[in-house]
Amino acid sequence: MPKDINKEKSIDRARNLTQLAICAVILGFAGYNVYNAYSSMKTVPSSSYVKEPETTEPEELTEPDPDKVVFSYTDVPTKNKFYGELILVNNDNEYYSLADEDLVNIVDLNSERGIDYFTVAENTYTILRSVYDPMVKMIEDFYKLYNNDTLQIYGSYRSKAYQQEIYDRYDGEKDEDGFPRAALPGHSEHETGYAFDFTETTDLDYQGQGDFKWINDNCYKYGFVVRYTEEKEKITEIRSEPWHFRYVGIAHATYMTKSDLCLEEYIDLLRDCYKYDDKHLNLTDDDGNRYEIFYVPSDDGSETTQVPVPSGYRYDISGNNSDGFIVTVHKSEKTALGQETAEPAAEATTEATSDESEEETSEDTETE
Repeated sequence: MPKDINKEKSIDRARNLTQLAICAVILGFAGYNVYNAYSSMKTVPSSSYVKEPETTEPEELTEPDPDKVVFSYTDVPTKNKFYGELILVNNDNEYYSLADEDLVNIVDLNSERGIDYFTVAENTYTILRSVYDPMVKMIEDFYKLYNNDTLQIYGSYRSKAYQQEIYDRYDGEKDEDGFPRAALPGHSEHETGYAFDFTETTDLDYQGQGDFKWINDNCYKYGFVVRYTEEKEKITEIRSEPWHFRYVGIAHATYMTKSDLCLEEYIDLLRDCYKYDDKHLNLTDDDGNRYEIFYVPSDDGSETTQVPVPSGYRYDISGNNSDGFIVTVHKSEKTALGQETAEPAAEATTEATSDESEEETSEDTETE
């Protein structure tokens, strides 16, 4: 009995060893195949025909520009190019008066308002209503600063007929430097109502010196320019007249003064460099008020011209008395969207420049 048990145990041991050997061989073979398979694996390159998806950064949300001006078109009578604060009146550009200028009597308004710090040479002198207030404000500030009440208006609006009288008086005579002593009728700034002359009651000889230098240096802050200076005589063809002031509006007077431009140069600059469909002239006056200015050619083949005007801002439209309109946007003065704020292009009156000589006053002469 013990022999049989030992025999069986031997058989079982041999069988188990055989099974273990077979399992080891199987596992070894499987491991070998797995190794070979892993070693033969290759990275498949991306196809050149498949576009990799692009990754983009999310766009930043931008706030709308609060200063951006949106324009729309309005029809303006083409003939209005001859009227407005910026009309150029000189030897080459005649003023075409409609004989309905909005004129006010200077003496009468002074009396109504109790103004006694300047005088007027003639009780009949008139000026455009829109020019009276800035003129008085300038004189008032001068008086408060210097307590000087010797200023006198010695030339303002002139009719074409009166300008003819002045011209006939000199019979086309020119001075020693070749400047005419009086402008041709229709070619004098005084006929527009936008111009006036100063004198003073002490010497009757205003030269913009002494206390009065303040006026000539600061008149642009009130919308005026000294129209005829010695430096620009070749352009204006008018002898220097420090007593002759022309209203053009604060924005334009500021730019002209600080850029040393006469009106002829300024009109050319706007026409050549600041058209509506190109860049615009942006400027800020001494009080921080902002403006945007551009030129629009007139449609001379039509009774009306389409002029771009801003929505939501006050604006002015002026003719240049030649070939187009100048739009001034007051960017510091917002209005209701779509609100019409521009007055019709101002009607013009002619201008005369004056030149004191011998016994004549600045009102009676005009040099070119």
